Amino acid sequence: MSHTIEIAVQDVAGARATLEAGAQRVEVCSALITGGLTPSIGTIEAIVEAAREADARNFVHVLVRPRPGGFVYDADEIRTQVRDIRAAIMAGANGVVVGALSPNGEVDRVATEQFVAAAQGLEVTFHRAIDASANPIDEIDTLADLGVTRILSSGQAARSRDGIPVLQEMVHRAAGRIQIMAGGGVTVEAIPALFSAGVDAVHLSARHTVGATDPSGPGGGGVGHDATDAKLVRYAVEAAG
Repeated sequence: MSHTIEIAVQDVAGARATLEAGAQRVEVCSALITGGLTPSIGTIEAIVEAAREADARNFVHVLVRPRPGGFVYDADEIRTQVRDIRAAIMAGANGVVVGALSPNGEVDRVATEQFVAAAQGLEVTFHRAIDASANPIDEIDTLADLGVTRILSSGQAARSRDGIPVLQEMVHRAAGRIQIMAGGGVTVEAIPALFSAGVDAVHLSARHTVGATDPSGPGGGGVGHDATDAKLVRYAVEAAG
């Protein structure tokens, strides 16, 4: 059985590093420090182009999240996400990553239906909003019925490894109707145990900080930025077996 590794990336360099290391999929986003937000169309198009050059199939999945914070959205925010889903698909994305909850902590069925419809048959991942829901196990049935492809979850733990009992319960409840992908605080060392729990894929960011310079130097200096660590991606792929 092939084990899928998905890497959260913020730029073309991260996507290229992921391709070169042999990971199967990226989640394209911006502002990972906030948990991830919708990326620019230019970023999506450039990563799609890099994937096509590498002949990578079903590689580019785009996060659609309009702001940091909770996952209860008003009508304007939902309409914005629908537009962003359509734009991402027009830019060549293979799938989208979404999530919305109602004020009572259940999956927002109406919003999710709109997201799935806007995806026009492409893959839809419901992100870690599931971990903020009142009952993530029961929500698996809802998401499967709505046509969602997979669920990203840490098993409601800060680190996916600590959420393995819940992830195993999710896998059992999914029963092949919908994929379960582990993500959240994932280390390379935890990857074998996560796959042993029965998940279909493991998601991680594999980041390190680069570019910190003397703040008095040219270009403003001083503050580094997060970038995909190609070595960590390679280790993750190797750990997946």
